[in-house]
Amino acid sequence: MSAKKVLVVDDEASIREMLRLALEISDFKCLEAADIHEAYRLITDESPDIVLLDWMLPGGSGIELLRRLKKEEATQALPVIMLTAKTHEDNVVQGLEVGADDYITKPFAPKELIARMKAILRRASSEEGGSELRVGELVLEIDSRRVMLSQKALEMGPTEFKLLHFFMSHPERAYSRAQLLDRVWGANVYVEERTVDVHIRRLRKALQAGDPVYADLIQTVRGTGYRFSPRDLAVV
Repeated sequence: MSAKKVLVVDDEASIREMLRLALEISDFKCLEAADIHEAYRLITDESPDIVLLDWMLPGGSGIELLRRLKKEEATQALPVIMLTAKTHEDNVVQGLEVGADDYITKPFAPKELIARMKAILRRASSEEGGSELRVGELVLEIDSRRVMLSQKALEMGPTEFKLLHFFMSHPERAYSRAQLLDRVWGANVYVEERTVDVHIRRLRKALQAGDPVYADLIQTVRGTGYRFSPRDLAVV
């Protein structure tokens, strides 16, 4: 099997070199870019498997590139981890809402970053049994990683797809945020519980765009977490 390609986007050469060495030791192929323009060219030409994207870059911010990637069909599913010195909660939430799969603040340990990256790549490549899941007019196509509602495709990021897949596979049961992190993100991933709330909001928004009734399938269970309940809304 060929090595996974990782694009490191950071204007600091020392950080790129550190990550390149750590990635190559872990049997990844490393691509490097110092700004968003070079990064976009490499994404188009080289099709990396995952992007490690710095927030602050010359000629445009990492969040600007992330928005572009999530708007274009060819790159919507490309996993992205934000590398940032910004620790304020608003910045973290902004990155997740735009479409980042995870974030890590500088300074960071390369081993932790690579562990998070591997977990995201496992989620992106995992194939669970069956070809589709269906609830009413909502259809999740597992092989093509497409979500259809009333025969129209919904725009949805890879984490929202995985979250919906889990919910549709486990209806009528309340799960805590910690349980969802364990089941959807993986037990070895270092993600804060508020990350779940961000992706739930994004998933509801995607469903809302198709049919408001289906957004209500994901219910907030006070004191616990969330539940996917077709029964309560008579969607079968």
